[in-house]
Amino acid sequence: MMKWGLKTTTSTTLTTFLLGCLLMACSSIECPVQNTVYTVYELADTLHDTLTVTSRRADGIDTTLLNSSVNPTVLNLPISYRNPVDTLVFTTQRLAVTDTVWVAKDDIPHFESVDCNASFFHRLTSVSCTYHGIDSIRILHSTVDYDPSNAHIRIRFKARP
Repeated sequence: MMKWGLKTTTSTTLTTFLLGCLLMACSSIECPVQNTVYTVYELADTLHDTLTVTSRRADGIDTTLLNSSVNPTVLNLPISYRNPVDTLVFTTQRLAVTDTVWVAKDDIPHFESVDCNASFFHRLTSVSCTYHGIDSIRILHSTVDYDPSNAHIRIRFKARP
């Protein structure tokens, strides 16, 4: 009778120890809460107009990324995971000027842990545009990741009377 009680105690102790180790291992997983990657567009001067930015999704449907922003100075716009080149259409309301911006990039898979969802960082390789309302555009910081404090692209609109 004593042998059976001793085995149960040893078995219970071992189970408790293994469960404790498992819980400690699981508590070290730190998946990012905000894992959305945005491209930060900095306007060299405040655009004294209303700006709308649209893009074409992978399924071919146009989508609005920024709707009627008044006097913007900074734009945080999503970046695609599928397209090697993002095509954005910038439309000003008052002056009725439309420019198309093409952002070429390399997608870089980023893994925090096997328990976290995969995400993608990006390396901007080139940027170009039509010059109807935009005076200049250039890449400031080519690495697009979770850090929203770096402006990635600077846009200067033409001076208006």
